[in-house]
Amino acid sequence: MDINTEINNAYDVIKEGGIILYPTDTVWGIGCDASNEEAVAKIYALKKRQESKSMICLMNSDKMVFNMFKDIPEVAWEILDMSENPTTLILDKPKNVAKNLIAEDNTLAIRIVKEPFCFKLMERMKRPLVSTSANFSGKPSPKSFKEIDPEIIKGVDYVVNLQKDKICDKPSTIIKLSLDSQVKIIRK
Repeated sequence: MDINTEINNAYDVIKEGGIILYPTDTVWGIGCDASNEEAVAKIYALKKRQESKSMICLMNSDKMVFNMFKDIPEVAWEILDMSENPTTLILDKPKNVAKNLIAEDNTLAIRIVKEPFCFKLMERMKRPLVSTSANFSGKPSPKSFKEIDPEIIKGVDYVVNLQKDKICDKPSTIIKLSLDSQVKIIRK
């Protein structure tokens, strides 16, 4: 399959409220439209994960970030510009996103991706894409497609047929930036 066919197939599933299994810039992820509460709930149910444990939203542009947050600390842009590896930021007071994606402390984790499939899919969706590792809650993240539990594969509405041989042993760095200028490194 070529990337454009896969983008079209994934887009068709997502616009109908479905969930997909797809390669990201880090690990294989389970995703959906970040503004669709019912689709987000399907992912929590599939992963057997409490809704109080939030998930990441992938974005493909600064414009998308501005659409999701009223106030963005200036240091966020500096971190993103300087990061050589995929970096997830947790920011305060998100908006225009499914309520069940927002953490109890009113934050949301985001990552801007350049990986072609994710980037182009979001370009077509015109909205962020949920991303959470393709595993059951509490289990290790799979480093490759063949390590994904068959129950996860059966539980999604579409499996993207790209990069199935990709090995990833490094999830993103996670940094929490609060509006009161506190910076906390959650994962290096």
